[in-house]
Amino acid sequence: MTAILDRVDKPADLRSLSSDELEQLVREVRDFLVDTVQCIGGGGHLASNLGVVELSIALHRLFDSPKDKILWDVSHQIYVHKILTGRKDRMSTIRQYQGLSGFADRKESPHDLFGAGHAGTSISAALGMAVGRDLRGEDNWVIAVIGDGAMTAGMALEGMNHAGHLRAKNFMVILNDNAMSISPNVGALSRNVNKLRVDPLYRSAKREVGSIVEHLPLGRQAWDAAKRVKNSMRDLLVPASFWEQFGFEYYGPIDGHDLHEVEETITAIKKVAGRPVLLHVLTEKGHGIPEAAADPIKSHSGTYWLKKPAAPGTPAPLPTYSQVFAEATQELIESDRRVVVVTAAMLEGTGLANVAKKHPTRVFDVAIAEQHAVTFAAGLATQGIRPIAAIYSTFLQRGFDSIVHDVVVQNLPVVFAMDRAGFVGDDGKTHQGFVDISYLRCLPNMVIAAPKDETELRDLLYTGVMHETGPFALRYPRGAGPGAPTNLPMKAIPIGTGEVLREGADVTLVGFGAPVMECLKAADILEEAGIHATVVNARYAKPLDEELLVGLAKSTGGLVTAEENVRAGGFGDAVLSLLADHGVADGFLDAIAMPDAIVDHGPQGTMRKLYQLDAAGIAARAQAALAARRSR
Repeated sequence: MTAILDRVDKPADLRSLSSDELEQLVREVRDFLVDTVQCIGGGGHLASNLGVVELSIALHRLFDSPKDKILWDVSHQIYVHKILTGRKDRMSTIRQYQGLSGFADRKESPHDLFGAGHAGTSISAALGMAVGRDLRGEDNWVIAVIGDGAMTAGMALEGMNHAGHLRAKNFMVILNDNAMSISPNVGALSRNVNKLRVDPLYRSAKREVGSIVEHLPLGRQAWDAAKRVKNSMRDLLVPASFWEQFGFEYYGPIDGHDLHEVEETITAIKKVAGRPVLLHVLTEKGHGIPEAAADPIKSHSGTYWLKKPAAPGTPAPLPTYSQVFAEATQELIESDRRVVVVTAAMLEGTGLANVAKKHPTRVFDVAIAEQHAVTFAAGLATQGIRPIAAIYSTFLQRGFDSIVHDVVVQNLPVVFAMDRAGFVGDDGKTHQGFVDISYLRCLPNMVIAAPKDETELRDLLYTGVMHETGPFALRYPRGAGPGAPTNLPMKAIPIGTGEVLREGADVTLVGFGAPVMECLKAADILEEAGIHATVVNARYAKPLDEELLVGLAKSTGGLVTAEENVRAGGFGDAVLSLLADHGVADGFLDAIAMPDAIVDHGPQGTMRKLYQLDAAGIAARAQAALAARRSR
């Protein structure tokens, strides 16, 4: 039963609720979140949203969204916001194909002010909105809710610095801190100090006393000394001085699960704030649901603790590419003292958590700081270390300047392991790995590789570590592979060499990475239509296997390439350029790639079918290309 929640269709409906009704609403929202994640198979973000129930309700009671701008960073903590802004009846579609996004989405609702799937963006965006408001002569509030993890992004601190410089008014940053451990006594004392600081009577009395004291003999010196003592005592309790150096008024920390305290503090702040404000709120990931709170890392997604045990006799699932990468990395660490791995707040996502436990001095999590991660790896490489920078494709683009300036210009041997390359499934538009081939292929001395299966992932990773004359980029998809062996000794694959997996004279299907296996299946479909196809596993997008590809362009009916990257600057473009350079451009039939569009969320299989990167689509495109050639 959701007796109170059923009455909430918009933020204004919250303002008439009594204290008892609000307490019941908090419980109902948490139950609704769990039901929602169960409904979608456990794939939604759970723990982070359970932790912001009270905060979300308070913000929508005290501010007038969307006139007042509430931004969420990272916006996977936005489910409660969606529930309270008219979307609760569609929550069962979240992260499902053609359903609600798991992140903020400007196209989805006027209450979603800024789309975000990358951390650290909210403060900069919010400041832009605040300045735009001032230029239009308006007076609404702008609030950025940012997690303590996202605050580690350098961009967040850049935004803080600029906001303080501009003395932005009606501007609040809420630091949602779900990691700090503060004992009850210190926490209670901090809350009392905070209440005193925001109390208008205290603030006016402090000004009056200061004015009187300054007129007494040595009054100025005495008052300054008293303030220094007071401030030093306060700073033992709260990290105020750090934030105040940015030009912010600091309030907190407060209990983010005490709805009354959150509302009381924000109400007081709205009355006295004359410059940017940082409100420090302590929350607990998974709060209110014991199973989720017990392991907030695993319950980040509800998949783990909502998953039912497999029935007896059920085959074990295939390892994911992330797991295969992590196991191979551990083997390399244990066999080569030069090897280390660097990641940016993605130990779990890249499969490296257990490796870090076993080898804590060889695995470096630098927090949400991709640019630093890349340059840190570059520094390691100058000292004869072999760093593997394990960063999702969608996040590596944030470190592009460092890749160019600090790795490529100096031609340093850094291995970039790009997880989630290509279609990413339910995470959607902000996480699609659709441009890494394009932005890396233009860089001198960069090697770009992709495996067709798990065995080849291990071999290519080993190849990258052994490559001593420049950077090496290895991209691989989300999820499990076809099931190739992962217990074979790793071996080097000569750089710039592909392999022929099947021979046929009518057409050549050239796959790069995940599409290779679909090309093999497509060849079976073409065979049934009387078309005999060669299938090539390219393995490298740079450098290409020139002899192999040019030879097949001449000896077969032409080449069709398949990749999970946009066509512009991608693998297909590279092959076409190669053939043109050798005067056989007419041997290029088609390039199948991700679309020149922002791809929304949905299962990988659905997206591959939709954009003809599955076996049937590749076969159909090859047949169409051959037919078009015959008709010319």
